[in-house]
Amino acid sequence: MLVRLIYASRASTAISHESMEGILSASRRHNPSNGITGVLCHSDEIFVQALEGGRDQVNQLYVRLLQDPRHRDVVLLCYEEVAVRRYSSWTMGKVSLDKINRSLLLKYSSNGTLNPYDVPACATVALLDELAATAAFAVRD
Repeated sequence: MLVRLIYASRASTAISHESMEGILSASRRHNPSNGITGVLCHSDEIFVQALEGGRDQVNQLYVRLLQDPRHRDVVLLCYEEVAVRRYSSWTMGKVSLDKINRSLLLKYSSNGTLNPYDVPACATVALLDELAATAAFAVRD
């Protein structure tokens, strides 16, 4: 059974370009063997990540993420059974919101920033959907 899990978190410390690339590299190495696909969206201190795959694999990865000291204030935004993957092309896609047109962020927030803590979960999910539909993810694999 396929599931999609979307969560938000805050970084415990400042995120450097190198640390972000390390996170993505590790995801891209480990996710294929676990059947996990997804996207990671980030701003200065906030992460939003969508994970798709088998229920057990996604749940196990989420438990590891909850224990990861690089995250704090983890919030589950969406967990659903799905018939098909939305992010099947990405072992772990990436989008840095500093490169996105502010009007797209403004469409889903009150001030044009990524803050899943201040908007309904469905708004953050819709933002990820639109980013995927417009091929805004910087790295597909």
